Amino acid sequence: MKVDIPKQIRPFLWSYDVSKLDLEKDKKRIITNVLNLGTKEATDWLFSVFEKKDIIEAVENPLPGEWNKRSLHFWALFLDANEGNITRQVL
Repeated sequence: MKVDIPKQIRPFLWSYDVSKLDLEKDKKRIITNVLNLGTKEATDWLFSVFEKKDIIEAVENPLPGEWNKRSLHFWALFLDANEGNITRQVL
């Protein structure tokens, strides 16, 4: 699903060409970066765009080496996610 990513979200995706990001294909990367680095405004946008199950899936099966340990554990608690894979995948 090609949708323009709002200007206020782009700083959290600084290492990507946001014009080429696709909300469906790149959802795990977008979710990861916004939850890991984003502001309240950015996370509000995230929860309005993505289904909760997709957000939980990104937390339960984190991208290796992409997460800050504290951020990942916070979101796992907040979302009541299964922490099985979490400890192996943090920075």
